[in-house]
Amino acid sequence: MKEFKPAIIFVIKFLTIYFVGNIVYGLYVESFQQVVDPITNWVTEQSVNILNVVGESTETYIDKENPKVHILHDNLAVISVFEGCNGINVIVIFIAFLVAFGGGAKKLLWFVPLGILSIHIANLIRIVLLYFVAHYFSDYLYFTHKFLFTGFIYVWVLLLWFVWATRLCK
Repeated sequence: MKEFKPAIIFVIKFLTIYFVGNIVYGLYVESFQQVVDPITNWVTEQSVNILNVVGESTETYIDKENPKVHILHDNLAVISVFEGCNGINVIVIFIAFLVAFGGGAKKLLWFVPLGILSIHIANLIRIVLLYFVAHYFSDYLYFTHKFLFTGFIYVWVLLLWFVWATRLCK
């Protein structure tokens, strides 16, 4: 059992941070009840700004009945962004791994913000690409949303973890 102690400690730390992070985030989201939380709105606004820079004429519309923000093209909703699309859950998982794995506070102080920023950028790219799929190839939206682009985000997080575990924790 002694040989498994580091793995058990890692799992306990990871799960504790993951569950506490998700509870705090859940309470945050629930505090807005049926209104879109500011983080989801912010992420959607940034996605629309990117879309507009690349030539798409888009705008946001906050749903008054459900906690989601629509990305509109010609006043028609192309995609809807919910709180689960804002990347916070992925960031919680990312941080939980880093803290559970260990590696020094100095390295955490610069790698965590860098990782969060890179996950945020990857998530914005994901939302922008989902817009293009929904707008131009709508038959493929379910697959790309559920599998392809979700996988894209998690592969990115795995790469960050790999860098952390193999390069920065030595």
